[in-house]
Amino acid sequence: MPTVTLTVTANHSAGGASHSVNWVAKNATECAASGAWNGDRPLTGTERVGTGQAGAEYALTCSGPAGTTRAAVRLPPGNAAFPLHVESGKRYLVDAAGQPFLIQGDSPWSLIVQLSKTEVDQYLDDRKARGFNTLLVNLLEHRFSDNPPNNADGQGPFLTPGDFTTPNEQYFAHADWVLQRAAQKGFLVLLVPAYLGYNGGDQGWYSEMLANGSTKLRDYGRFLGRRYQDYSNILWTHGGDYNPPNRSVIQAIAAGIREFDPDALGSAHCAPETAALEYWGGESWLQVNNVYTYNPVYSAALQQYQRPEQLPFFLLESTYENEHDVTPRQLRTQAYHALLSGAAGQVFGNNPLWHFDGPGLYPTSVTWQQALSGHGSRSMNHVWKLFSSRDWWRLVPDASNATLTAGLGSGQDRAVAALADDRSFAIAYLPTVRNVTLNLARLSGPNVRATWYDPASGSYTAVAGSPFPATGSRLFTPTANNSAGDADWVLTLESVQ
Repeated sequence: MPTVTLTVTANHSAGGASHSVNWVAKNATECAASGAWNGDRPLTGTERVGTGQAGAEYALTCSGPAGTTRAAVRLPPGNAAFPLHVESGKRYLVDAAGQPFLIQGDSPWSLIVQLSKTEVDQYLDDRKARGFNTLLVNLLEHRFSDNPPNNADGQGPFLTPGDFTTPNEQYFAHADWVLQRAAQKGFLVLLVPAYLGYNGGDQGWYSEMLANGSTKLRDYGRFLGRRYQDYSNILWTHGGDYNPPNRSVIQAIAAGIREFDPDALGSAHCAPETAALEYWGGESWLQVNNVYTYNPVYSAALQQYQRPEQLPFFLLESTYENEHDVTPRQLRTQAYHALLSGAAGQVFGNNPLWHFDGPGLYPTSVTWQQALSGHGSRSMNHVWKLFSSRDWWRLVPDASNATLTAGLGSGQDRAVAALADDRSFAIAYLPTVRNVTLNLARLSGPNVRATWYDPASGSYTAVAGSPFPATGSRLFTPTANNSAGDADWVLTLESVQ
């Protein structure tokens, strides 16, 4: 294969709206015969790589007598312009600069209580470098830390234990620091004000919340609204693994927050297999929907995409790495099922990262520092690179199977696809090696460039014979398992001249 060494200077506009890449290619003599480069002389130029979000990876192509190679160009990470908001008719969150925000999340539930400040920075810097931009975090911990509900400095959230009207300034000052640090590094925080706990049990605060009652909980909400009204990177995520029979415990906190922060974004973490809109529909504080499922994600996602309310939604939770015998392939499948079935993002989870070596639910010999670079985290980085390098917000799920017409499969092995609303590109995900048929006439054409994307390594391989005329249907088959020895692949189709 040709060898291409690139010296790259990459630029992106504020908010990550568009990018250009100035590049110098060297050692590209294998490409000289095709006319791509003039002998050994370095070629300089500017390639407009389109719209997307900063931090994406693009590819420059060199074709020659020995074949074709694509050399990766990594753009500098950029931050969204907070606050985010919802716009009518758009199925995704929009930042203050008007740019779509792709939720690429991690689940460090115990971040505020379990880690020191130095460890918080270590964690945030790693996740930033891997393309994560969203964090699911408990403001109060009840069980899953070394000394709950106290933080790592031994400070508890309430001066009178369990009394929500007696906030401890020292505890919340540390929480402030963590939230500010996350904002500085470009993270949206899905902040849970008081985690209810699975089935309302001792994992969370539901019993204490019932004992406090609506009046005290509304005061707690007012405290949060006053304190965090100027924190533009918070999306309040009420509840926690439970659909409370007494809804007032959530309604009171949400109402208190909105007294001081009427524009606060809100969502909810419900019981498994319950979307936020299914249990909390009609609540004024709910502007963002989500999916929480251990079943095939594409099915749950399509149900929410097809709802008449059309709220933006994302995959909030599914199976975590190092739990329930989940495989790296299944972790990738969850993400691709969500993003190709209408979701405006997805949140990844890992054991022990969610509790940072504090008490968890499932034994693991992996430390949280080791887990930072686990298979799942690396795979999510490749998910981010693929979608953020394209106008992902244009994607419309192929719910009628008009684009991906054969080879679908079922359940966790379901192949899924989505087509851009301007028909400029399509993406299909195959959980296993198989023959699939795609209708190339669905793309605007006149030709279609087809490329295999390895979801385990983030590398591209051109489909033999590509580009193809944008007419009729064509059979596509991966030639082997991917670089990790797994059977899943991504097929990208792009309209070209």
